Amino acid sequence: MYRYLIKRASAVMEALPYLLKFHGKTIVIKYGGSAMTQEELKEGVIQDLVLLKYVGLNPIIVHGGGHLVTKYLKRKKIETKFVCGLRVTGKRVLEAVEKVLGGKINRDIVRMIKKSGGKAKGLYGKKGKVIKARKLWIKSDKGKWVDLGYTGRVVGIRYRYLRKLMKRGYIPVISPLGVGEKGKRFNINADSAASAVASFLKAEKLILLTDVRGVLDKKGKFISEVDADKIKRMIKSRAIRGGMIPKVKCGLEALASGVEKVHIIDGRVPHAVLLEIFTDHGIGTMVVK
Repeated sequence: MYRYLIKRASAVMEALPYLLKFHGKTIVIKYGGSAMTQEELKEGVIQDLVLLKYVGLNPIIVHGGGHLVTKYLKRKKIETKFVCGLRVTGKRVLEAVEKVLGGKINRDIVRMIKKSGGKAKGLYGKKGKVIKARKLWIKSDKGKWVDLGYTGRVVGIRYRYLRKLMKRGYIPVISPLGVGEKGKRFNINADSAASAVASFLKAEKLILLTDVRGVLDKKGKFISEVDADKIKRMIKSRAIRGGMIPKVKCGLEALASGVEKVHIIDGRVPHAVLLEIFTDHGIGTMVVK
């Protein structure tokens, strides 16, 4: 019995240096993937956030939800298209995005945080006007500029407002919905939104929850720590491919803008956020400058 209790005490003590190091620091967590769809994992992420706040860190959550938007569009028989991995956002699609991300997912997260004993503030689109955005144009594979409708890019973050909320004990819960000139609304890629929030706040960490263990090399071997220069070489050599490319690129942008470290972790692991921050080995890939 005592051996078991001592083992538990050792696990708590392992966290002590990190509690001291990160006290008062801002941690931005991009929440998406399986961690949003499985009830047990959802509860684990929310509990992690509340615990981080109570032990003196300042967590901010930026959530996705594209899979739920796609389901909603299919149910309403609204066509959805993607160009270079980005959703083409027409007026009806934008309304669906606002309804699902802002109206449902954001409110659900806020409700769960409150239920777990924390304080949360839901922010999306015109509610808080946290993300300042402009229309995004991209080049297709054929080199032509493509109009993505109401898909936008981040040009600013109300970081002082977010700091005030955190000082008042709130966990900001941000949907990737931006506002531009004359109140125009834009749909933003969630990874890009999280990277921008972390960059403007000069966060200690940006944590990206994914459905894979982390970054793998060409042979499929897991990499626990890697620097920005090596990540760039891995992208160029195609060792990093597919859906991991936009994630690591967002991470590189955050590092270049003053974020100390970026973590790409498997959100399918219960309490993945705590394990990554408060244990010696972590569970994912840590990207450093």
